[in-house]
Amino acid sequence: MPGVTIRNVRQLFEAPGLASFKDPTIGKTISFRPVTMKDDLLRLHAWHQEPHVVPFWQLNLPLDAYRSHLERFLADTHHTLCMGELDGVPMSYFESYWSESDIIGRYYDVEEGDQGVHLLIGPPEYLGQGYAQPLLMALMRVQFLHEETRRIVAEPDIRNAKMRHIFEKCGFRFQREVHLPDKTAALMLCERETFEALDREREKTNVEV
Repeated sequence: MPGVTIRNVRQLFEAPGLASFKDPTIGKTISFRPVTMKDDLLRLHAWHQEPHVVPFWQLNLPLDAYRSHLERFLADTHHTLCMGELDGVPMSYFESYWSESDIIGRYYDVEEGDQGVHLLIGPPEYLGQGYAQPLLMALMRVQFLHEETRRIVAEPDIRNAKMRHIFEKCGFRFQREVHLPDKTAALMLCERETFEALDREREKTNVEV
């Protein structure tokens, strides 16, 4: 996507070619679309009841309480909520956000343009299939289309070794442990240059194979 600039991840929903593409590493089409109450409330509520999600998201709420939570998040303009799909099937959830407007901005020297990301894979059958890295890199690629974004921050639960490993594979580096109101997190940062070098190497490997 050379030469493309966006101000917010929401723009990817309005730009054909940004929100959907074939990933050669998994042989599937990755696509993103906006979360809606109509299409996704029940799906997301069900995912948040899954045993692999509950310990780290702590949103295994009754449906009415989860509906209120999702309504608040959809109304929050510093978040963009995305459904990640493989070959058109919803199987993951992403939150892209501006760090300076998020609580994480109080825990490190935030720079203008810093973005953050949260993600989960919902259906258990998609776990352990190697999908998390290409999905995360696909969204990061879009986040870095914003010229002022030099870094992306992540703060996975310190206990979630699998997710920390995925972030590391996508170019994030551990900074330190931070104590947030709802968890003890691993503060991790990915620099644009690190990500772009990793992305180029990944594309080169795919071509050679």
